[in-house]
Amino acid sequence: MSDFAYHSAGASETPGETLRDLAGEAVWDDLVRQSYERWHPPGELLLQQGEPGTLVLAVLRGVAKVVRTSRSGAPTLLAFRGPGELLGEVAVRGGGARLASVETLTRCKVAVMMAPDFTRFVDAQGLSPVLERYALARLRESTQARGGGDVLHRLAVTLVKFADISRSQELAVTHDELAQHLRVSRNTITRLLRELESCQVWARRKRIVIDDLPALRRVASSDDG
Repeated sequence: MSDFAYHSAGASETPGETLRDLAGEAVWDDLVRQSYERWHPPGELLLQQGEPGTLVLAVLRGVAKVVRTSRSGAPTLLAFRGPGELLGEVAVRGGGARLASVETLTRCKVAVMMAPDFTRFVDAQGLSPVLERYALARLRESTQARGGGDVLHRLAVTLVKFADISRSQELAVTHDELAQHLRVSRNTITRLLRELESCQVWARRKRIVIDDLPALRRVASSDDG
């Protein structure tokens, strides 16, 4: 779907809490200019849990998922990340191993900056307070997705966010991934997607199609959750 069609279908113009939002366009553009860009196909591992933080990735296009695997091997989908987001900075700044893996859900374009260059960039721009706010915003978002409250509302919020960051109403996400993210069963996701058919949300093979984004946005914005 084109950007025009997406906006016509009810795209949100509300600023979010990506790093680009928090740091400003000038700082984000400077970060990208000092990095090198590369494309990744869907289903490719960008960052591996447990590995050292040797680089950071600035997402320019596409959507990726952040997954943490427990010692028992059970995966938890922590978040979806899109343009304007930074990946891998926690391990770089903390000097420890990566706490989660990142895998592309769609074709993604990222800007790559090596750890020493990123450290110098943060110091030169005075970005430490911004990165702290950014980390808190991402933690709050993850907690809200997996916390208590009405699951239908949380699912609608998740689908709207995915549509906004991907700028598409065809979402490359599965029932299992939504279940992991919201910490509910796959059957619960299946049942709730049927309820959302009133908003013209359709479950397809390995994707969700939204034909009435404004209606779904109203569910996500309701106070019932």
